Amino acid sequence: MKPIQEWIGEPGVVISWHPSRASLAKVREAPVSDVPTSYQQEQHLLAYRKHLAEGTDMARLIIPGWDVPGQCDVRAMTHVINAYLRRHDTFHSWFEFAGSAGETGEIIRHTVTNPRDIKFVATEHGEMAAAEWRDHVMSTPDPWQWDCFHFGVIQRADHFTIYISVDHVHTDAMFIGLAFVEIHMMYDALVRGEAPLQLPEAGSYAEYCIAQRQYTADLTTDSDEVRGWIDFLELNGGTLPGFSLPLGDASVTHSGDVITLQLLDQDQTDKFEKACTAAGARFSGGVFACGALAHAALTGEDTYSVITPTTTRRTQLDFMTTGWFTGLVPIAVPVDITSFGDTALAAQASFDGGMDLAHVPFERVLELAFEEGVEGVRPPDPGTPMLSFIDVGMLLPGVIEHFQSLGGRIYSDPRSAYQVGMWVNRGEKETTVTVAFPNNSIARESVLRYVESMREVYLRVIDGLVPVESFTDTDAADLDLKTA
Repeated sequence: MKPIQEWIGEPGVVISWHPSRASLAKVREAPVSDVPTSYQQEQHLLAYRKHLAEGTDMARLIIPGWDVPGQCDVRAMTHVINAYLRRHDTFHSWFEFAGSAGETGEIIRHTVTNPRDIKFVATEHGEMAAAEWRDHVMSTPDPWQWDCFHFGVIQRADHFTIYISVDHVHTDAMFIGLAFVEIHMMYDALVRGEAPLQLPEAGSYAEYCIAQRQYTADLTTDSDEVRGWIDFLELNGGTLPGFSLPLGDASVTHSGDVITLQLLDQDQTDKFEKACTAAGARFSGGVFACGALAHAALTGEDTYSVITPTTTRRTQLDFMTTGWFTGLVPIAVPVDITSFGDTALAAQASFDGGMDLAHVPFERVLELAFEEGVEGVRPPDPGTPMLSFIDVGMLLPGVIEHFQSLGGRIYSDPRSAYQVGMWVNRGEKETTVTVAFPNNSIARESVLRYVESMREVYLRVIDGLVPVESFTDTDAADLDLKTA
């Protein structure tokens, strides 16, 4: 992941795909659907309304891009893009808010009855420099507009860059691998004169939305999964945890920033995995343990709380479906600053034991607590930390490696940000951490202090040392950070 400001390169001719006028007209006439929004979609749509009312602009786009040799065959690309959009039913809907100007109201879904009414066409915009194509990508419409996604290429003399700009309301990060297969690899087959790829049947995001609402409707505060959430919230004053260090004035709107740093090289990564295995944990448990030990080193607290995202896909069809399937697992770790093994084992147990809670949206927990009079449970304050671990080699084996070999990257949306997202990614040659945070000097210093403390834990673990025995409160300005 890179900040979109770092998306630079030689100028190129930009061609982008957007709906035809006829397609827009057909979609505007789409009838109301009885399929509810997922909790993920509802939260996102209402959050955007809130940002709009407050005069701020919410970070909301997922923007992958990769390079392809040669000249783009626009006709073939048009065919592939339309096939992709017609195949995945999340792109067949748009949303309308019915209610007052405030927060009270209902989100209504409209859905196209015939996917073939969706037709994207190519438009050439002429040559653009980096600043111009970044502005073009960031102009993707908001989630209350149907066409809150578009596709494009930047054509140079000997190669072109494919990019996708899609609002989060329609997808999670796993779509990148699927889109790469269904757009890039299908395009590649067509221009080589080969038969189209035979893709497995795609699932339905609409069916997921229905199933999620049916499942959550039957929950009460006595349900084990809800009780697990409430117990976690009570550890943190009735809400989600806050970041270990200050993040600046939350009442001031800040854009977002992103940094990526190396935690371990390839040899160190292998040693760290062995340390996790020796402790009876997996690599994921070790990641959460290092986060917990860094937190303890900086705060002196002996319990670490964090949330981590995971997919809520359950079936093989779900894994072939574009949509927002992400849930949150609450993790609470008792920290032993003298023992990585004990902390890793506790972290692994908390992560594994909380996986079922990912299917219970936090918003549903808040609803139930309010409806059933559970006191003290409340929405989170700004600054909730998220710590994620991804073993890149385990995601669509071969596909991600191909994506990376073509210079594949994900560009972050730099607009208003209030949380701290940390993604620990294990790749073939190194383990890195990418951190997204509010772009102000206090938050930057805090994030750098935390990440350096976390990296110190990793290094002490592979050297067989006590994890945090000799920690000092290092000033961020003195850190020697190696950018990945």
